[in-house]
Amino acid sequence: MRTAFDLTPYRRSTVGFDRLFDALERSSRVDTQDGYPPFDIARTGEESYRITLAVAGFSPDEIDITAQQNQLIVSGEKAEKDEDGVETIHRGIAMRAFERRFQLADYVEVQDATYENGLLVISLERVVPEAMKPRKIEIAASGNDNAPQITGGKSKDKAA
Repeated sequence: MRTAFDLTPYRRSTVGFDRLFDALERSSRVDTQDGYPPFDIARTGEESYRITLAVAGFSPDEIDITAQQNQLIVSGEKAEKDEDGVETIHRGIAMRAFERRFQLADYVEVQDATYENGLLVISLERVVPEAMKPRKIEIAASGNDNAPQITGGKSKDKAA
């Protein structure tokens, strides 16, 4: 069974869609992450989102959040602490290091991150620059009677 898509014909006939095709090819590959830590992604508004990661056992200073070039990387590494005189019989709370990567769309920015009760909440918002937003172009009406007038395919000047 074939699981990979061949996007070569589309790449040849389009311009500027390289990142889209790269993302499609990456998503078709087998995901090697083990599902740790579990997370939720929620849409909180028209242009805002929230990622919630369950990072029980980690403190905020053991978690690193990096946003770079349309990618959000959340990683955590437990500080090596040995409590004196305490023998752990069973460890069911995961304390292993982790790294989660999230692909972000264009103009999606991290607004803030909070940590409470073992949950890391990252707020995101899509902020489109004014130069990229659609704008209405006004058409100026020509009020000049001396403007050239096209008649029968030939230009005639009224002033002459």
